[in-house]
Amino acid sequence: MLLHNRTDRRILKQQIAQSSEPRLTLSFYKYIYITDPQAFRDKLYLDLSALQVLGRIYVAHEGINAQISVPQAQFEILQSYVNASLYLSGIRLNLAVDDNGKSFYKLKVKVRPKIVADGLEDHVFDVTNKGVHVDAEAFNQLASDPDTVIVDMRNHYESEVGHFENAILPDADTFREALPMVEELLKSHKDKNIVMYCTGGIRCEKASAYFKHKGFPKVYQLEGGIIQYSREIQAKNLPNKFKGKNFVFDERLGERITNEIISHCHQCGKSADTHTNCKNEACHILFIQCDTCAKKFEGCCSQDCYDFLKLPEEEQKTQKKKFKVVRNVFRKGRAEHLKLK
Repeated sequence: MLLHNRTDRRILKQQIAQSSEPRLTLSFYKYIYITDPQAFRDKLYLDLSALQVLGRIYVAHEGINAQISVPQAQFEILQSYVNASLYLSGIRLNLAVDDNGKSFYKLKVKVRPKIVADGLEDHVFDVTNKGVHVDAEAFNQLASDPDTVIVDMRNHYESEVGHFENAILPDADTFREALPMVEELLKSHKDKNIVMYCTGGIRCEKASAYFKHKGFPKVYQLEGGIIQYSREIQAKNLPNKFKGKNFVFDERLGERITNEIISHCHQCGKSADTHTNCKNEACHILFIQCDTCAKKFEGCCSQDCYDFLKLPEEEQKTQKKKFKVVRNVFRKGRAEHLKLK
């Protein structure tokens, strides 16, 4: 009984790139106590593999967090499977807004201590006492209220390419890092409407409960996050208060919400909002690159990485560890060697 896909990722990537089968990208999450995460994980892997599902799923005692793609022909079967599951029933499946069907090439289901790393001790506050869920229409109404503060609970490299108008954008690398930052930023707004949003809603589920515990009385969260908001404003013909692109954690690295480009190439400063990972695997930094720089540096983040990739393969292997030590790769798009952060 195979519980992992051992096929070389280069082969898998090639297969999905060449496939013409229509696929749908979606995400879902649920905070629910899972008695035996490992057993649930193994069954989930086998069941979803049978449906040709690809993607990344985290399972923990506290619940499940998934970003996946499924063949369009299998979507209704997946829905039935979810509705019949003890742990998954009632979950909202968030369909991607801008989908090319090439978001994932492999199914990974992992057991983790938490479904989102937040650094919080959940036993000290009631994680079920979360903020009021609001739909797109209610969000827009709150956003127009001068007594409202909108907070982006995502990382800096996500909000850099797209965010809601007038939102507080914490300069954080991780959700764990964002929580204390946001608490500090909100100190002078304690009695205002605090409206939180993220990609699909999972980070706000925990953050809203945490900030209510911290004494903020009027906490709201955008139901379904940016993904659901984008769908609702189109369906209901509502004003769109989100500008730019929604960063996503899959091969697409983003889905376009509006045509506005609000960020810049980290190498030359030209208007751009395409994230990429440096083609030098010894670096692999996430950064924004325009088409001109992508052509000039062949997908690399710097001249050093470009030169490294031109070395013979054997020399690359020898120099890789040394190169990795030299590079400042831990601050995402703000690494020292990038001209613009």
